[in-house]
Amino acid sequence: MLTTSTFLIRFKGGVPWYTVDLDSPPHKRWTALITDKKTDVRMLRSTYLANAFVPSGRLIELVDIALPVVVDTLPYPFSDEIKGIATTSGVPLGEVVLFNIFYEVFTVCTSVVAEDSNGELFHGRNLDFGLFLGWDMKNKSWIISEKLKPLVVNIDFTRNNKTVFKSTNFAGYVGMLTGIKPHIFTLTMNERFSLDGGYIGILEWILGKRDGMWMSFLTRSVLENATSYEDAKNRLAQTKLLAPAYFILGGNQTGQGCVITRSRVLSLDIWEIDLKLGRWYVLETNYDHWKEPLFLDDRRTPAMKCMNQTTQTNISLKTMYDMLSTKPVLNKLTTYTTLMEVSKGTLESYIRDCPDPSYCKITNLLYKTALILTQPTSETPTLHCKKLYKN
Repeated sequence: MLTTSTFLIRFKGGVPWYTVDLDSPPHKRWTALITDKKTDVRMLRSTYLANAFVPSGRLIELVDIALPVVVDTLPYPFSDEIKGIATTSGVPLGEVVLFNIFYEVFTVCTSVVAEDSNGELFHGRNLDFGLFLGWDMKNKSWIISEKLKPLVVNIDFTRNNKTVFKSTNFAGYVGMLTGIKPHIFTLTMNERFSLDGGYIGILEWILGKRDGMWMSFLTRSVLENATSYEDAKNRLAQTKLLAPAYFILGGNQTGQGCVITRSRVLSLDIWEIDLKLGRWYVLETNYDHWKEPLFLDDRRTPAMKCMNQTTQTNISLKTMYDMLSTKPVLNKLTTYTTLMEVSKGTLESYIRDCPDPSYCKITNLLYKTALILTQPTSETPTLHCKKLYKN
C-alpha cells in the first residue's frame, strides 16, 4: 500500500530562473548568473578540492597548472564561456575547468519518461551527485551534494528574445544534464559505469586524441540544434563520446520515449516506450536495463514498483514527483528533482533534502557496513506516492 504516514520528505524550495542570451558573446553570457552565485561558486571550489581523492594541495597544483591549457582545446563556444565564468567568479581557470569535467564521471541519477492514457508525455529526473566526495559524519550527508544545492538554477536559453531551450543546471557548469526544447523533446543524461569509462576519454583528450565529444557538450548541442525527437535520437546515438552514458529522451508524440545506452564509441541499445507491449514508461538509473542493478544501489526496483502502482491512467507530474520522492530513489545524494511536460513546454525543479532513514545502502555502508551485509535493514522502506507534490 502506498502511504505518506511513515515519514516526511523534506522539500528545500524552488529553483531560481535566469536567462542566458545566446546572441551575447560567449564570455559574457553567464555574467549575471555568476555574479549572483559568486560566493557559492567559490565555496564549492574549496570544498570539492578538499574532498577529492588526492591531497588537496597537490590537486590544486595540478589543476592550476595543467587544466588552463585544456580549456583552449574545448570546442566553441564552451572554452570562451568557461573563461568568462572564471573571470566573473574570480575562481582560477583550471578549477572552473575541473568543475565542468567532474560531471562527466560522478553523476548518479534516476530518469523516467512516461506516457499517460491520453498520449501526453511526462519526463522526470533526480540528479544525484557527490558519491565518495566527502562524508559529513555529524550531519550524515555528502559534503559536495549539500554545497551544490545553492548552485541549482533553471536557465532559459534565448536567441532573438525567444526561448531555444530550458535547462536545470549548476551555476558555473556550461554543459547540460537536464533540459527541454519546448513542444519538441525533453532530455536527461545519466552516468553509465564502465571499465572503458569517462576517465579514459578525458585522459585521451588531454593527451591529444580528440575525436570524441564531451557528453554534456553533446546534450547542449542537441538541445540547441536538433529539430525533432528523431533528429535528437540520431545525434545522441551516433556521436562518439568521451564517456559512456545513458540518454533519456522524450518526444511530443505517442510512443516517443527512449533510453539510449551508450558506450564511448557506439549505441549499444535503444529501449523505447511500446504501448503494444504494455510498456508505457522507460526508467533508467545507472545500470543497463537488461541487467540487474548493483544490490547496494537498487533504486530501479522501488521506482518501478511505484510507477506500476501509480498506473498509466494516473501518471502526471504530481505522481511522477511522488515516485521520485520514494526512498531510496530520493537519497542523500539527491540535489534536485526536475519535472518536464513537453506539450506545455514546462520545466520545474525543486531542491531536495532526504531525512533519515535514507534506505540507501551505499550511504548506510559508511556507518553500518556489517549490518547491511549480514542482515536486512531494521526498517522496511514504505513507498509513499501520494500528497508530496508541492504545486
